[in-house]
Amino acid sequence: MSYPSLLHGEARLRRITELLWAEYGDGSHHERTRLRRDPLASLIKTILSQNTSDVNSDRAFANLTEAFPTWQAVMEAPEGDVADAIRAGGLANIKAPRIQALLRSVKAAHGALDLSDLSRMDPGEAREYLESFHGVGRKTAACVLLFALQQPVFPVDTHCLRIGKRLRLLAPSCSADAAHEVFDRVVPDECKLELHVSMVRHGRARCRPSKPDCDGCPVARFCAYPEITG
Repeated sequence: MSYPSLLHGEARLRRITELLWAEYGDGSHHERTRLRRDPLASLIKTILSQNTSDVNSDRAFANLTEAFPTWQAVMEAPEGDVADAIRAGGLANIKAPRIQALLRSVKAAHGALDLSDLSRMDPGEAREYLESFHGVGRKTAACVLLFALQQPVFPVDTHCLRIGKRLRLLAPSCSADAAHEVFDRVVPDECKLELHVSMVRHGRARCRPSKPDCDGCPVARFCAYPEITG
């Protein structure tokens, strides 16, 4: 199968990023600041986002922080109380003990419930450390590094994987783990946040798994859909 050459390599990635960011992000300092979060809060919020919608995970995080004024209080609370607080996010009986175990591990390793030391590690070392926690995989670790610490990494969720294949940035058979390696390598560091955020928003708003809304798509000229599926 062959496609129009259009732009290649880094120039192509930069143009895709520009077009998607123009559609889904205002590119302002406010937008960038809004996406930042304390590393520990970011990690807990991302765990709550696993296997659920943003609306549900946002509600679960809000309920958790309303029920417990500090992470120390979350760590010391009865597991059932933590599960009740995050029930809106789904899988509460799994996520509650994971969050409490995570908090205990952080406290034991750092003497405080604080992950600011991650900012002094290189991205690879910080990712390995985060992935050492039970329930924290590549995407969760990458989200913390990108949003909380502004590290040049690219989290790959289902939207990024699907759109990456449709835009021919990834091979059709590429796995999520392999996609992390590809995006980390080929996306310019200064484009990683904008491209990730825009892909997620694009996937939710338009580039859905089935029946995508292709009419007026800002990156239609780069897209292989419907010649490929994914």
